[in-house]
Amino acid sequence: MTSANEFVAAPRNAVLDDAHLGDIKGALGTILHSDFTPRTSWAARLRTLLAILGPGLIVMVGDNDAGAFGTYTQAGQNYGTTLLWTLLLLVPVLYVNQEMVLRLGAVTGVGHARLILERFGKFWGAFSVIDLFLLNALTIVTEFIGISLALGYLGLPRELGVVASAAVVIAAAGTGDFRRFERFALLLVFGSLLLVPILLWAHPPVGQVARDFLVPQLPKGGKLGEVMLLIIAIVGTTVAPWQLFFQQSYVIDKRITPRFIRYERTDLWIGIALVIIGAVAMMAFTAAAFAGRPEFGNFQDAGAVAAGLGKYVGHAAGVFFAIALIDASVIGAMAVSLSTAYAIGDVLSLRHSLHRKPKDAKAFYAVYGGLVALAAALVLTPGTPLGLLTNAVQTLAGVLLPSATVFLLLLCNDKAVLGPWTNSRGVNLFTGAVIAVLVVLSVILIAAVLFPGIGEGALIGILASGCLGAVAIWLFAGGLRQQQVTGVASVEPALRAGWRMPPLAELPPRRLTAGERSWLIVLRGYLVVAAGLVLVRIVALAIGGPG
Repeated sequence: MTSANEFVAAPRNAVLDDAHLGDIKGALGTILHSDFTPRTSWAARLRTLLAILGPGLIVMVGDNDAGAFGTYTQAGQNYGTTLLWTLLLLVPVLYVNQEMVLRLGAVTGVGHARLILERFGKFWGAFSVIDLFLLNALTIVTEFIGISLALGYLGLPRELGVVASAAVVIAAAGTGDFRRFERFALLLVFGSLLLVPILLWAHPPVGQVARDFLVPQLPKGGKLGEVMLLIIAIVGTTVAPWQLFFQQSYVIDKRITPRFIRYERTDLWIGIALVIIGAVAMMAFTAAAFAGRPEFGNFQDAGAVAAGLGKYVGHAAGVFFAIALIDASVIGAMAVSLSTAYAIGDVLSLRHSLHRKPKDAKAFYAVYGGLVALAAALVLTPGTPLGLLTNAVQTLAGVLLPSATVFLLLLCNDKAVLGPWTNSRGVNLFTGAVIAVLVVLSVILIAAVLFPGIGEGALIGILASGCLGAVAIWLFAGGLRQQQVTGVASVEPALRAGWRMPPLAELPPRRLTAGERSWLIVLRGYLVVAAGLVLVRIVALAIGGPG
């Protein structure tokens, strides 16, 4: 009879790059592939957690990138701490979304884009890679815009600083040593804590910060349309499509398997705590610094925020903010570029691992380095519409995020893919509610981009009509049928930690229900129309201005 250890040690799996198999070599520890020793003591569990730490921390802190710095400080400078509650509401959304992808990564060994291609066909597979590539390329540009703004405040040469930052981002991944990359990434993660001293120096009213974090409200006197767009920006910068692709692939590249999922969930929670601390700090210290000042309600950009902090809080505060902005932009550029390179490597069955030297994975590193170099070049090119590109990132992310979450939900109910690790009904209902909210916010964002003069009445009408669609999506998620596969449902609980998805060629075809097929047709139409209209609007603005 096969023992549990033997079942775990040599499963047949779908891993596409053999560099994704072997010992876990994390920044803070190693776990041998042959180590199946039960972790019964606190010391053993701590050592295991330290070795696993990385994917959750990097994806979450990487999300507090240059775009987030601009969005959170805009909220604080224009509306004080009244929108802090949005961050609290996003905590469960962050956890549920990212827990699903870490589960997919650990159990399947296959990246997000490749799973979409295999289970939903060439159209959706190609769409997922193309839209990820375009959106990520624009996002990386915003990272270098952030670096440029910070260098300007620090009085450092902009051109030299951007080129040096691009070189650092490329070199961090180009060593062919996974552990070295992760150590550098975690150094940047802890660099994000530079925001905490600024919070202490600014002395925001603690009681008001706590109350605004816990009690939802809208800013008094704020225009509903502007406030709604800022809330959408907060959602878009906190829950971004690239996060899904990055964490799933990074978990695979780190060689994390199902038996370590609970440790990876802890890693994710720590990352969420850090990202919320950073976001709250930025809203709170900008609110405190600009309250009663001429700049309150007149946000410009992150560079102007650094200047204001230096003026009203102290020179050290401005310097710390600028350094933290560079730190955030670098880790953001690394993570976003990697998510693209991983996805393309997965879909095209190329070698795609940080464990490989550049000469052994040329296409993987070419995509990674090429995106970084292109973004840096665009930022340094005179006449590039940087403000327009920043707006394009937020708008397209808002359009594409609902579709990314839909496929995430469908994959996590596919027993051929996740076996005994499929979603519970409660997770399905919660994710359905999230998708419904994202769709409504996406429609509002599209309406505001296409019709800048849209009134508050129209926005309220969109919200009201969106409630009907929200109910339909919620009911769809609750009744989602898990794809049954012979032999999977009968896996014993003792062997659950060793279950891996079989090779892709052995998966049975995914049979969509009539309801699922209808929803995907609606989704395809929505994406084609919405993304098309937004792109047309962006091109029109680039060519002829707002008129």
